[in-house]
Amino acid sequence: MIAELLLPFQFAFMQNAFWIVAIIAVPTALLSCFLVLKGWALMGDAVSHAILPGVVLAYILGVPLIIGAFCAGMLSSLATGYLSANSRVKQDTVMGVVFSGMFGLGIVLFSAITSDVHLDHILFGNMLGVGAQDLWLAGSIALVVSLGLLLSWKDLMLHAFDPIQAQASGLRVKMLHYGLLTALSLTIVSTLSATGLILAVALLISPGAIAFLLVRELKSMLVVAVIVNLVTMFGGVYLSFFIDSAPAPTIVLVQTTVFLAAFVRKTRQVRSTA
Repeated sequence: MIAELLLPFQFAFMQNAFWIVAIIAVPTALLSCFLVLKGWALMGDAVSHAILPGVVLAYILGVPLIIGAFCAGMLSSLATGYLSANSRVKQDTVMGVVFSGMFGLGIVLFSAITSDVHLDHILFGNMLGVGAQDLWLAGSIALVVSLGLLLSWKDLMLHAFDPIQAQASGLRVKMLHYGLLTALSLTIVSTLSATGLILAVALLISPGAIAFLLVRELKSMLVVAVIVNLVTMFGGVYLSFFIDSAPAPTIVLVQTTVFLAAFVRKTRQVRSTA
């Protein structure tokens, strides 16, 4: 019985899958808290779609995919900020136009070239196919992003709750704004090989949303989000081995289940105190 339960840890591809989720769980959880508080939940979804043309162009030019993905994500984020600041159109509308256009461009470019890179792997990831290079790349990005968020979490908290007060306090609001966008783009790049573009958005929303329902302080929210992300990601990968499913969507389903459970718990608490 015990040998059967430990069976997933005996395969190299499963060991790499567990390593990659351990690496990307921390930065995605931390970032999700700030995205939820700022109301940027859909920003992660938008940026994850927008980096597709950058990945394709990087492949055509023969440069590392991470460079193309990061440049496309930042370009889209900057274009969204510029257009929303210089037009009457609201930011969410501009975001929808820019990022859907970038995603469409990526699909057109991908269809026009002959490539040995599977589109499914770009969109949905290939967690069971990650190698040592993917682990080192994700680990380096995760370390930089995690340290940046932890060192500036108080400033980001004030910026999330009250940008006007943050500016009046002397904080560099624009630097915080674009720094958060940079962290978002880097984090999506780090999850590219594991969860792909589309499923990455779940990791950038669910942990923070679950923690938001469970605790009331940001410091506790960050800790809870990391714990929830680690447990659900490990659990999703482990469960996928026995039910013969892809790890990434299984992780998403596990996190959705946990979110619903947290929502029910919060609802009952509100009703009991009413």
